[in-house]
Amino acid sequence: MEENKEFAIKVKNIRERQNMSIEELAEKSGVKLDVLKAMENGEIIPSLTPLTKMAKALGVRLGTFLDDTPQLGPVVVRNGKMENTLYFSGREDVTNSSNLEFHSLGAGKIDRNLDPFIIDIEYEEDYELSSHEGEEFIYVLEGEIEVEYGKDKITVDKGDSIFYDSVVPHHLHSTGEKAKILAVLYTPF
Repeated sequence: MEENKEFAIKVKNIRERQNMSIEELAEKSGVKLDVLKAMENGEIIPSLTPLTKMAKALGVRLGTFLDDTPQLGPVVVRNGKMENTLYFSGREDVTNSSNLEFHSLGAGKIDRNLDPFIIDIEYEEDYELSSHEGEEFIYVLEGEIEVEYGKDKITVDKGDSIFYDSVVPHHLHSTGEKAKILAVLYTPF
């Protein structure tokens, strides 16, 4: 998984700066040790659920895994040209393919509490609900998505938005070929 090598190095560096062994991170986060090892070696594409658990265990924001050069002032992205792209799986049990492309809109802003992303989403037929602490705001820029939230299935079209507590088991996916969303995530740490 060449596209996530830099991400893998960053995760390992953050853990090591905290003087935390990979075994300690596994215990503290509840993420399986073999998943953490494979993630740090760049062998798998992670999903957001273990990343959120890891961020909380390390005492950092989810977006810290994307940050490169810290900035104290505002972060400006011009003409939609986002430099940081990560590829994630929408499922914890699928680690060899990606159906989500995360383009960070806030990478580098060190004092932020929210993580804004543009996310390209592909259709996904088989999925599982996941949950984590925090909130998610989703605005559909292109296409149509379906959000399964608890027992409800909600279709969200271009120009629509949805805002929910991410502690409730949920999953979102494109209903067609591809969708593009603005997602603002808040994950307490």
